[in-house]
Amino acid sequence: METSLLVGNRSNRHGGVPLLVAMAVAAAGVLGILVVDHGPWSKPKVQPAETANYSTTGEAARAAGATVMPTEPKPPIEPVPPGPKPAHPVNPAVPQ
Repeated sequence: METSLLVGNRSNRHGGVPLLVAMAVAAAGVLGILVVDHGPWSKPKVQPAETANYSTTGEAARAAGATVMPTEPKPPIEPVPPGPKPAHPVNPAVPQ
């Protein structure tokens, strides 16, 4: 009598619906990625060097109205970083 109860419970299961929903969501995600990454609007627009307006980043910044200032020099004496000194690998003997 117990086996009939187990068989009756198994026939009422609906295990395929969540799997189908998961597969549909995965397919929609893959399709969305393909459309966004490989669509006709995502082609690179490469310009040859002759058509570039400025040859350096500084020139482009100045043309945009930015002021370009040199970086501050490092102080002559820097503090020793904490921790052990890095070990240098041993140079292997070159076979002759």
